[in-house]
Amino acid sequence: MSLFATLSRSVALAVMLVITSPAALAQLEPTDEQRQAAVEIADSLRYGHYADINFDEAWSEDVFQRYLDILDNQRAYLLRSDIEPYRHLESDMADAIFNGDLDEAFALYDAFSERQRSRLESLLAQLDEGLDFNFESNERLEIDREDAPWATRQSELDDLWRKRLKNDALTLALTDQDNEQIESNLRQRYEGQLTRIDQTEPEDVFGVLMAAVTGSIEPHTGYLSPRQSESFDIQMSLSLEGIGALLQSDGEYVKVASLVPGGPAERAGILEPADRIIAVGQEDGEMVNVVGMRLDNVVDLIRGPKGSVVRLDVVPAQAVDMTRSQTVEITRDTVSLEDQAAHGEVIEVERDGEPHRLGVINVPTFYVDFDAFQAGEEEYRSTTRDVAREIDRLKEEGIEGIVLDLRNNGGGALQEANSLIGLFIDRGPTVQVRDAQGRIQLYGDTEAGTHYDGPLGVLVNRLSASASEIFAGAIQDYGRGLILGTSTFGKGTVQTLNDLSHGQIKLTRAKFYRISGDSTQNRGVEPDIIFPSLIDPERIGESSLDNALEWDTVQNVQYRRYGEPENVLDKLIAQHDTRAQNNPNFRYLERQSTLARQLREQHTSVSLNREQRKREMEAQEAEQLSLENQRRRALGLDELDEWMDARSEGVDGAESAEGATEDSDAETESEGEEDEKTSVDRAHVLESAEILLDYAKLQDNRRLAAKR
Repeated sequence: MSLFATLSRSVALAVMLVITSPAALAQLEPTDEQRQAAVEIADSLRYGHYADINFDEAWSEDVFQRYLDILDNQRAYLLRSDIEPYRHLESDMADAIFNGDLDEAFALYDAFSERQRSRLESLLAQLDEGLDFNFESNERLEIDREDAPWATRQSELDDLWRKRLKNDALTLALTDQDNEQIESNLRQRYEGQLTRIDQTEPEDVFGVLMAAVTGSIEPHTGYLSPRQSESFDIQMSLSLEGIGALLQSDGEYVKVASLVPGGPAERAGILEPADRIIAVGQEDGEMVNVVGMRLDNVVDLIRGPKGSVVRLDVVPAQAVDMTRSQTVEITRDTVSLEDQAAHGEVIEVERDGEPHRLGVINVPTFYVDFDAFQAGEEEYRSTTRDVAREIDRLKEEGIEGIVLDLRNNGGGALQEANSLIGLFIDRGPTVQVRDAQGRIQLYGDTEAGTHYDGPLGVLVNRLSASASEIFAGAIQDYGRGLILGTSTFGKGTVQTLNDLSHGQIKLTRAKFYRISGDSTQNRGVEPDIIFPSLIDPERIGESSLDNALEWDTVQNVQYRRYGEPENVLDKLIAQHDTRAQNNPNFRYLERQSTLARQLREQHTSVSLNREQRKREMEAQEAEQLSLENQRRRALGLDELDEWMDARSEGVDGAESAEGATEDSDAETESEGEEDEKTSVDRAHVLESAEILLDYAKLQDNRRLAAKR
């Protein structure tokens, strides 16, 4: 093609761009690859998913409503009249997906996108005119509009956004920003959201639509775009580092779902599950507001090369007002096998003036060095091998029982959970796996003998999931030990990742069942003795997820029990309750979790009056601070002036050892001992050791009685 022809074509194209309307430019259409992928996803769900799915009108309606919820969760952009032209999808969505006919669904996205763009341009125009920073009205803003009806008039949404803009400005004002800073930050926020709208591609729309489709089935099934598949591969190869946190969307916010054991965030001790991230910045760059940003874009901002620093503006999980944020710094790093390796310690418990030694083995994840194993190396690392070594070491130190700490253990290699159970039983089944056709595969320990047959406790919490639940369930079913802590996560499903012609699909293919026949799905494993916790099961766990598969049962298998801990549970619980009533950390956990739930239930709206807002916020935090200082007084610690100061100390109540000199070894050691006694996080471990000692003594007494 000649240069003249090329220039002529460019000019013609430029003219076309000038005369084309902005709305036409914004139209996004599905590609042929996406149409084909939709058909493949529908077939995968129909023929490959564990659940028996009926793709009828009810399913279509569910997908349509879920699509609207993902687009406009707070009913803040779309009018009822915007939705009406697409109502036929309520009954036609199944046909549309199975036929790859995505045009109408894309058109609905375009309608939403135009409303969103128009609203952001309106907000920016109001910023140009200047804001009224007089926060003296008695208005309130409803926080959660997920169940609100769709607005019928534009004036309704105009009033909502007037309040939203005022709340955004007030929230920043309460963080001591001046008017110029407030306007600058709001402008950056809205311009950033507008830019992201303009950068939307067909793949983004397809991803949202497929999230509605797969999310209507259950939460662990999902579509991965080619970009997400590549990102997943990078993550698995650890060639790109991050902070070691699993994030998920929570309305307009991104929240921490869990922390990777041994990862940078967990080691730093400054992030917790259910924390919300509202801004991200690099070491020297400006903070980027991520409220309303897509999850994968937030993840991209947080990731980076090993050794670099990322800054996060975080609202703690226990905070009830979004103004109470903290900026934290985390150095990105990889997570090595050594970081996740099982490790043990000895805890001394005094009874009747006599010291007793109990072992505690922390198991962060179920791991195996696959490369070394496949290479035939005899000394390859694995959870089972490392725990066995720790058991041997603890035995040599004269321990009277062992607690396995599986808190925050999100699972891992099923074979390791299976073989770890084998350390504590002499052959037998460990778990049942049922596929979509109803076929059950039984896994078990085939090696004769046990590595440890003494008193055993298993400590779990809401973040103990998958393989952890299999292990805890088996120990409980066999009567081999006590399960202590809180109800586990409840993830009792198995997923596979399958290639599509365009992207991949993660598909739930099977379900775990205990040897007793009970599923671990949804309900998790219920402890024998329950501990209080600040993790809210209504916000974290399988039962908190939309469309989670139900708990059910299959036929139990034959197995022999090793003990009957249920026969002494009443005595153990009574002894535990006596200690807990006198334990400042246990009293704090019980009261704080109750208070946090009450505050969330009461916190349905926020005042747009500065002084009223401050009074409400101060009253809520005064209650939280009071509980914290009651705990600190009981432990002989200095009281705090502000509740957020507890968060700054790592939320464990431990006094800082700053200022210790090199020649003050004795003082430092003393402070370390105080940390162990005063830490809220440590309270569960110490009480588990106490309970296990009670259990060991009761077992000894029963054996002596049996001999008489």
